[in-house]
Amino acid sequence: MSQPTILAIASYFKGEDFLRECRARGARVILLTVEELKDEAWPREAIDDFRWMPDLLNRTNVVNAVSWLARSERIDRIVPLDEFDLEMAAVLREHLALPGMGSTATLSFRDKLRMRMQADEAGIDVPSFTSLVNDAAIGEWTSRVPPPWILKPRGDAATKGIRRIDEPSQLWPTLDALGDRRSFFLLERFIEGDVFHVDGIVDNGRLVFGEAHGYARPPFEVTRGGGLFMSRTLERQADIARSLLGLTGELVATLGIARGAVHAEFIRGRAESDPLFLEIAARVGGAHIADMVEAASGVNLWREWAAVEIADVTGEPYRPPEPRRDYAGIIVSLARQEWPDDSGFDAPEIVWRLKKKHHIGFVMRSPGPERVRELQAHYGERIAREFSASVPET
Repeated sequence: MSQPTILAIASYFKGEDFLRECRARGARVILLTVEELKDEAWPREAIDDFRWMPDLLNRTNVVNAVSWLARSERIDRIVPLDEFDLEMAAVLREHLALPGMGSTATLSFRDKLRMRMQADEAGIDVPSFTSLVNDAAIGEWTSRVPPPWILKPRGDAATKGIRRIDEPSQLWPTLDALGDRRSFFLLERFIEGDVFHVDGIVDNGRLVFGEAHGYARPPFEVTRGGGLFMSRTLERQADIARSLLGLTGELVATLGIARGAVHAEFIRGRAESDPLFLEIAARVGGAHIADMVEAASGVNLWREWAAVEIADVTGEPYRPPEPRRDYAGIIVSLARQEWPDDSGFDAPEIVWRLKKKHHIGFVMRSPGPERVRELQAHYGERIAREFSASVPET
């Protein structure tokens, strides 16, 4: 076929490796992003055309702009690089009659209530939850599920907007304060336990590559109370790792993603043996998780996502790479210093360093999990003592 054209949409600066890989595989690359990101370090050598807009939120404006572009560009695929661009990409695909997830399918990866309901109906265990649409349903649920509860926005990413409710007396004032926004939230049983994530690649509706990891502390706790963000590869033969990968494969099939990157999160209560599904996103995981995945496996999630998209356009089979079977871990923290001096962290296992104002972080790799755990414990204690700052989310 003729040279494929990929339109990438990005409300945030990310996905450089995706853009480079599309170009390396012979695609014409167009980037649609916002004007405030003009000066970011985009891989300009890999981008054929930039299109800037004041924002990517106004549906009419974006549809009109991309439709105008399509008069002269034969667009083959539209790919959102950030979670907040998923719904706009779906609208554009439907309007231009292009392949890929439409609006209804995309909601399964954006709406936490919808994805829980679908998982529950498919027999995948989830924490007990309720919609906040109907007063009687809320009352019935809270009468049989004791607090604490977690109030979660249905559409925001990561831990944004999540609140814990410890007493029944707090619930209705909190819901009343939401006003007309109440139906955009859900209520869920709070579970104290270990949180895990699986990051992988999907092709033809199957999880063809995945790595299972465990957070040192739940992201909700880190966001609210400050401290270090840490995660590491789970032992690959462990029951929990096998279970998480199996559940992610089931979710991919249940929710109906055909291709791309996925990031799924699960929790296992202190007194429970099996993990419960929390959420799944049709994107590469944030917080430099992709760098940890690549350190452990040699698989770059952004590049493989591009490879899957290009293979689908050209009709060629996608062949996932043979992964390495090392182990990796990540530590990231806010830092009191503007540019912290990390030269004292000199273990040969460090393969990536975060270079960002008021941040310090590393990814380390080892053939076995023990050395990763050891380095995270040692370096984590040093970072907390010498560098760490926190700005807890309110």
